[in-house]
Amino acid sequence: MTSATHTEPANRGFGLLCLASYLLSLSYGSTFLLSLLVSTRAGNEQDAGQIISLAMLSTVVAVLGSGHLADRSGSARAIAFSAVCLVVTCLGFALMPGIGFGLMLCGLTLGLGWGSFYTLGPILVAERVEPSRRTHCFALLSGSMMSGIGSGPLAGKLASVFAMPVQTAFYAAALAAFIGLLIFNHLARQPRHACNPVGISRRASAQVLGSAARWPILMVGLGGAIFGGLGSFQTSYAAARGLDYSLFFIGFMSAAIGCRLLIAGWVVKRDAYRASCLLSGFIVLAVVALGWWVQGNLSYLLAAALLGVGYGLNYSVINGLAANQAPTGYTPQALLLFSLAYFLGVFGFPWLAGNLIVSGGTEAMMFSLLAVALINWAVSIGRLYGRRRTATLSALG
Repeated sequence: MTSATHTEPANRGFGLLCLASYLLSLSYGSTFLLSLLVSTRAGNEQDAGQIISLAMLSTVVAVLGSGHLADRSGSARAIAFSAVCLVVTCLGFALMPGIGFGLMLCGLTLGLGWGSFYTLGPILVAERVEPSRRTHCFALLSGSMMSGIGSGPLAGKLASVFAMPVQTAFYAAALAAFIGLLIFNHLARQPRHACNPVGISRRASAQVLGSAARWPILMVGLGGAIFGGLGSFQTSYAAARGLDYSLFFIGFMSAAIGCRLLIAGWVVKRDAYRASCLLSGFIVLAVVALGWWVQGNLSYLLAAALLGVGYGLNYSVINGLAANQAPTGYTPQALLLFSLAYFLGVFGFPWLAGNLIVSGGTEAMMFSLLAVALINWAVSIGRLYGRRRTATLSALG
């Protein structure tokens, strides 16, 4: 099959795919307002962390099961099913009273919907794009997702400007997810293309984790913990320092999206190991800046932008590494495990962060995030050094 045969379907539907991804991502972005929502109902950061951490449990089910669902009905149809969960989640957060069982149930449906969508989106692209273009297309897709994620909390800020309750942002996210559902239903009606099975198994997991793809999978889990911890409790962080939390999302989103859409195509042509090492260092600097250097709104905005550059570009680089370093025939499974590791970090760490904030304040959370960022950087340095050592030994041999 020729390259043109592979790329034509992707080019024809890729714009709609990015638009729908933006709309569905608003639903997850709105959960960064959950700490604020819970506080209006006499709760605290620990309660918000517990609700978000429940999404980790259902995400594991979603990631492991979404591949089998995609094999049966197609990736686009499976994402449409996940969109239903996201609509229900946003409406539930807006309508459920108190902070009891209802919000806990919404946390579970969030994991089911977001886990399936976030996992299958890149797989839908990988099915239709040749390996040489995957990293760039992943960057464009993740840029669309990041746009939606950042727009969620900004919708909450806009609602407060017009003296509307925070629930307004969740209603808006539910409407956006419904429109995304309609678009993916349209994409599902297009002819399906033959592709490798997507479902995960023990053998496939062992093959992927026994390959070089295990390192970017580990790194995305660590990066997800940093992003999840900062994003989920940014309203608490900003309030403790007298800052405007919307500046974090503006700075982070603008930098992450701008980098992914404008220079990711150039970055992915560079040496991936060196790029990942440099960008992981940016993440460390951003965490240090947010924890101890921020003195006002300008430095807050710049620190968030630095995080957006480091995290936004590094995600695209390691996503491409996970896909291209997977064993032959196991690219979809590598992407499934990549997504699973991301969700374990982004949904699991807020539980720890929420407890740390209640017991030791936001400073305790920042110390834990710095430790995670340093481990992530150490992994990238180790990979770069290991490759150089291998090349040296090969030359001597």
